Amino acid sequence: MNPVDVIQGIEPIILAMPHTGIFVPENVHSSLNETGHLLADTDWHVDRLYEGLLPGASIIRANFHRYVIDANRAPSGVSLYPGENTTSLCPTTDFTGASIYHEEHQPDDAEIECRRLTFHAPYHAALQAEIERVHAKHGVAVLYDCHSIRSQISFLFDGKLPDLNIGTYGGKSCANEIEQAAIEVCNHAAGFTSVLNGRFKGGWTTRHYGQPSTGIHAIQMELAQSTYMEETAPWKYRDDKAKLIRPHLKLILEAIHDEALKLTLTSERN
Repeated sequence: MNPVDVIQGIEPIILAMPHTGIFVPENVHSSLNETGHLLADTDWHVDRLYEGLLPGASIIRANFHRYVIDANRAPSGVSLYPGENTTSLCPTTDFTGASIYHEEHQPDDAEIECRRLTFHAPYHAALQAEIERVHAKHGVAVLYDCHSIRSQISFLFDGKLPDLNIGTYGGKSCANEIEQAAIEVCNHAAGFTSVLNGRFKGGWTTRHYGQPSTGIHAIQMELAQSTYMEETAPWKYRDDKAKLIRPHLKLILEAIHDEALKLTLTSERN
């Protein structure tokens, strides 16, 4: 199993999908308990949801499940949200705080390092290489990190999550023009709620790669799964819902793309 799929595009936009994969190696699967076997915290159908919305965009997609190792966590294991409930580099609980492993089968340091080298490192090597290729071609690269999560998880946040959650690490991971382009579309998305840098401010991918001063920008979109699917097993994709949110996602990507082209022109003039 290749840990990552890469589709090289012709545009300055890269769609990253770190949590859509469902592959779990047998040795990990046998260590997981019934809760872990549900794979409930998958970013279900995100690849399908974004399919065709921005032709020519590059796509980097992890094929392994986040319970194996989380491609959107720092390889050092440092928490993204100190003091708040969250999951780790190699999660031992699901999003509700329930254990996903049989007792005494949680991964030790050696196992975590093995998984990092086997899955996490190849994913980020591919992502880094594509960012460098796109940046060399256009003078700018915009990484759009695609995510989704159940709309109500009391362990992680109070109440119901807004539908569209933009994360730019407090404006540090991308140019203001890119952030504002996404916000503008979200603000006019009739029937949908949105927030900028709310509960989800951008994961390690956004924070690590977003270096706007170098022409590399990163923005995360965390979608409430209620906008396009059933939020309980078997996690069914809902075409009737998806057809309402997809046009707004398309507009967001197109708006970001337009700003990227402007930044490309600026880069060329400089």
